[in-house]
Amino acid sequence: MTFLFDDIIIGPIKSRRMGVSLGVNLLPTNGKLCNFNCVYCECGWTIKEAGVKLRFNPTEEVLRRLSEVLESKHSSGDKIDVITFAGNGEPTTHPDFPYIIDKTIELRDRYFPNVKISVLTNATLINREPIRKALEKVDTAMLKIDAVTEGLINSIYDPQGVYSLDNVVEGIKQFKGEVIIQTMLLKGNKDGVSTDNTTPEAVAAWLKVIADIKPDRVVVYTLDRDTPSQTITRASVEEMEAIASKVEAMGIKCDVTK
Repeated sequence: MTFLFDDIIIGPIKSRRMGVSLGVNLLPTNGKLCNFNCVYCECGWTIKEAGVKLRFNPTEEVLRRLSEVLESKHSSGDKIDVITFAGNGEPTTHPDFPYIIDKTIELRDRYFPNVKISVLTNATLINREPIRKALEKVDTAMLKIDAVTEGLINSIYDPQGVYSLDNVVEGIKQFKGEVIIQTMLLKGNKDGVSTDNTTPEAVAAWLKVIADIKPDRVVVYTLDRDTPSQTITRASVEEMEAIASKVEAMGIKCDVTK
């Protein structure tokens, strides 16, 4: 069963990739608001019904809640490794995303100066300078590229608007922070159309994009939670490691999250 984050601040929870994570959800708590409709999203499908009103969480409320939680955790001596922006959709679509990042850095420096700030993003808006500059200020921006061919882009992402891989790649090339590409590997199909990005053809096309970007690091992982589609499955550890070895052969570090 998929789920929605029902609050602005989530956790802290133990993340399999980042340690003890305090989540920040800039998106609505009553539905997913995203420019993608990913077949594997743990938050379910993006709501498209007419009359359903979804609103970003108010900036002032986000910062107030984050300040309260960080102050409380600091006073109680609780452990936090990272403040993570993710939530019920794409965090960079929030109209005040750059401002919220600036204020989060101030709060982090006040209460937990050694804690990292991370953003999980589909990178669709990284070619916009204010978004890119904001992402350059955080410690870790995880930039998602799961699919690079038209068929897989449509079947895995189902973009809710115009999507240009070329724009994403160009924005990433201009990014001045550590470039970390995160890729979900999966198999199966959606409505009879393949979602398998582990095939030799899909991997070869993806590797060309990775070689073009020349990231500092790549992270590959697979399904860990329930998904809205019941016709997709995990990639095996052996498949992930084989793909990672191809990335490493290009001189790019590649981590496998099992």
